[in-house]
Amino acid sequence: MNDSAPAPTPAPKPSRRARVRAPELIGKGGWLNTGGEQLTLADLRGKIAILDFWTFCCINCLHVLDELRELEEKHRDTVVIVGVHSPKFVHEAEHQAVVDAVERYEVKHPVLDDPELATWKQYAVRAWPTLVVIDPEGYVVAQHAGEGHANAIRTLVEELEAEHEAKGTLRRGDGPYVPPEPVATDLRFPGKAVLLPSGNVLVSDTTRHQLVELAADGESVVRRIGDGEFREPQGLALLPDGSVVVADTVNHALQRLDLATGAVERIAGTGSQWWQGSPTAGPALDVDLSSPWDVAWWQGKVWIAMAGVHQLWTYDPETKTVAVAAGTTNEGLVDGPAAEAWFAQPSGLAAAEDRLWVADSETSALRWVEKDGDGYAVRTAVGTGLFDFGHRDGDAAQALFQHPLGVTALPDGSVAVSDTYNHALRRYDPATGDVTTLATDLREPSDAVQVGEDIVVVESARHRLTRLRLPEEAVQVESVAHRTQREATEVAPGRLRLDVVFQAPTGQKLDERYGPSTRLLVSSTPPELLLSGEGAATDLFRELELNPEVAEGVLHVSAMAASCDDAPDIEYPACHVHQQDWGVPVKVTPQGVSRLPLILAGMDG
Repeated sequence: MNDSAPAPTPAPKPSRRARVRAPELIGKGGWLNTGGEQLTLADLRGKIAILDFWTFCCINCLHVLDELRELEEKHRDTVVIVGVHSPKFVHEAEHQAVVDAVERYEVKHPVLDDPELATWKQYAVRAWPTLVVIDPEGYVVAQHAGEGHANAIRTLVEELEAEHEAKGTLRRGDGPYVPPEPVATDLRFPGKAVLLPSGNVLVSDTTRHQLVELAADGESVVRRIGDGEFREPQGLALLPDGSVVVADTVNHALQRLDLATGAVERIAGTGSQWWQGSPTAGPALDVDLSSPWDVAWWQGKVWIAMAGVHQLWTYDPETKTVAVAAGTTNEGLVDGPAAEAWFAQPSGLAAAEDRLWVADSETSALRWVEKDGDGYAVRTAVGTGLFDFGHRDGDAAQALFQHPLGVTALPDGSVAVSDTYNHALRRYDPATGDVTTLATDLREPSDAVQVGEDIVVVESARHRLTRLRLPEEAVQVESVAHRTQREATEVAPGRLRLDVVFQAPTGQKLDERYGPSTRLLVSSTPPELLLSGEGAATDLFRELELNPEVAEGVLHVSAMAASCDDAPDIEYPACHVHQQDWGVPVKVTPQGVSRLPLILAGMDG
């Protein structure tokens, strides 16, 4: 205890940070969570505003929503977080879909529905998620892309509070958030389902953080399971011993449910999110996971769709260990040996005898894993990449899905795909190579299980299970194809300077104790787009050379920076990892730019 008089608090130093006048907030979809009020920047004057540019398909955006919750609660009288919903997929531009997503993910701040990316363009945003900080006088003072910035933003908020309190420009009090009225239903945005030996169906009741056992009719509630054990559970898999493994998505864990007793036990994950540099194998309870979205029992192990890091992992119940099974953490669509393959938010798994089927949601693809010699290989049945999607039947080489979340192996060897953003159930037949549509007029189907001759579909956005008789003939659907609305960046042929902008937060420095603290990985689709500059290195800049004979493509950029507390009296400084993946559509034109800045944290000088 210190009995001496406290030293006077020094006046805050005048701000030297760069400030740019913030553009107005505009979006044709209007505002949610405001009680019907239409907000403007003037309404936020006096508050510290944090714009969260997100889209609800994006797992990294969901991570950031969780990162911001503590800040949102602690500084609720000075900070207003505004979600700016900026869609990637056509379905995400539907207003009701945004309304559903705001409830589904328990967003407790105002949200601007910007279906035409108007505010996204005004703020020159290039990636989901991006956070923009606006001071109480209406100036942009910082921009952060990707995950891991909560501590930096918290430090900046405290600086801004002190500075504007002293200037008299800080306005404390309640913000504009108005919660929506709750709705009573047995299920609320259910995620996945599994058929139990009893004939009942177990469903992950995602938004209510529970599991629900339903009778064979798919409607009558037998029991609810979970009272604080789960956070947004998703995938379910029945194990040979009769227990169920649960993908506990937001807790970054696997849980085991004893069906007889209802007891829940964590079997994998620490509860913390996996970051680059963390262990990728070892005792299951000692290794971090990242948003496991689905699970399946195949080849004597539990396979995990690790959506948060674009990989497949396995859990071995004999040795109680986990390990990476496929994927590099790079986001995209690349086939080949499992260790070299790229995924993009794998979200659905289904085990067949010789294949593990994968719904790879961000590439709108159906893929599979198969044995290949002593290892495994990854193949693609339907899908071409991150930016092409639609609803097109026919030959698999030209067929299109839109962000599928579920896949179900059928007894005849074909596969049913829960084509989530097309509100349809589709079928792929490996024997013919054809894709057909089984049913339409569903609402965000996220999974399906076969029950006798019927198939039971999880209609997530209708909060119910729907039983369908598998049709003998396909449904006729008009073909549509889409590309993401993001405009391509025009770049000049030849040399292109890539700069990833990163400024360590106040009171921190880059962590060089164990070697370089930054990492930059660059590649392209098609690979021929880059004549030089691809690969991994430690500098956050790169000289790229573009092929003048390739008119357009996508630059894949992955950046990571680690910063630690910079105070000599701290024996064990806290360190923070900041990371982001960009997929930047580019068009090569003589009038294009010769420098491409991507902001990881800070402002581009």
